[in-house]
Amino acid sequence: MLLLPPLSLYIHIPWCARKCPYCDFNSHEPDTNNEKTIPEQDYIDQLLHDLEQDLSLVQGRVLQSVFFGGGTPSLFSAQSIKFIMDGVQEKIPFADDIEITLEANPGTAEADKFLGFRAAGVNRLSIGVQSFQSQHLQALGRIHDGEQAVRAVAMAQAAGFERINIDLMHGLPEQTVEEALADLRQALDLGVSHLSWYQLTIEPNTVYYRQPPPLPAEEALWDIQQAGLLLLQQHGFNQYEVSAFAREGQQCRHNLNYWQFGDYLGIGAGAHGKMTLRTEDRILRYNKTRLPRDYLQRMGHCLAEQHDLLAADLPFEFMLNALRLAEGVPQTLFAERTGMSFQSIEAIWRDLQHRGLVTGDKARLATTSHGFLFLNDVLAAFMQD
Repeated sequence: MLLLPPLSLYIHIPWCARKCPYCDFNSHEPDTNNEKTIPEQDYIDQLLHDLEQDLSLVQGRVLQSVFFGGGTPSLFSAQSIKFIMDGVQEKIPFADDIEITLEANPGTAEADKFLGFRAAGVNRLSIGVQSFQSQHLQALGRIHDGEQAVRAVAMAQAAGFERINIDLMHGLPEQTVEEALADLRQALDLGVSHLSWYQLTIEPNTVYYRQPPPLPAEEALWDIQQAGLLLLQQHGFNQYEVSAFAREGQQCRHNLNYWQFGDYLGIGAGAHGKMTLRTEDRILRYNKTRLPRDYLQRMGHCLAEQHDLLAADLPFEFMLNALRLAEGVPQTLFAERTGMSFQSIEAIWRDLQHRGLVTGDKARLATTSHGFLFLNDVLAAFMQD
């Protein structure tokens, strides 16, 4: 029997000031031919209609976290974010210690706006810096410079945000090891509690895919990775997930819920959700209408597609998330979140143990340090032919 996991909410804001050449997210530049370039109020109304359609999936739970992603949610006014939060809370109760994260870009950072976000209930900011160095920011198509990035973090701290994440990329076009470490040192000097540090990858349907930039050689990428991991460890940042590093007690609870195969509602253009239907003993995935213009025209009926996760796919789906965590998850969580017994995958797990890719700890499902480096090989063992 499936148990109801914790519940989170993801809210997608699809607009950006400029589409970056590496970005494959559902983000769109505003329509400059339209005087009202971002239809904020119309979009807010649609978000709340969208949420109304999903309320039967809540099943009596409270929200443990909310995450505003994008796009660039900080393009919206603080008043709009407050209106959304008030509307959500009218429909779904909040946990007393709810975590509410909003993604912000330095190029859209304003001191008054950050104060307004904090007053609206946002208690965690994720700032998309990517690099502090001008040549790399220009290559990435970012609209800010290094000084603006530093000021954005300072403004967030002055506004009362104690929990701040900085997004940083490495393996940038022609980046050296020392340049990558300089970005990390700058972020550490700013005193934030969480870092998302990940390698630039070239994704289909991006400018970089059509016009590949000169990336560092594999040897340089390995050197960057190893030197960066050591530097972060020396400064008290624990790698708790493939690309997430945090000081003690500062892990992102919203993302932890994803990785522990929890439930999350998704509202907004192109948002995805994963929900457990306990009485029906099934797990549902769905996504919403992708293009903002189409989403706004759906009058609250924003569902694009949905499907049940089949039993054959559940082990891979679970491990795809859980094994991203450096410490893995309790073995009992597999049965609780999938409704399947561990015995159904025990032969696969034992083979992975024999290959030195997962631990022999009977109480946890986790990779070894070697398996963590070759996570794709571990996950491939759970894929159905």
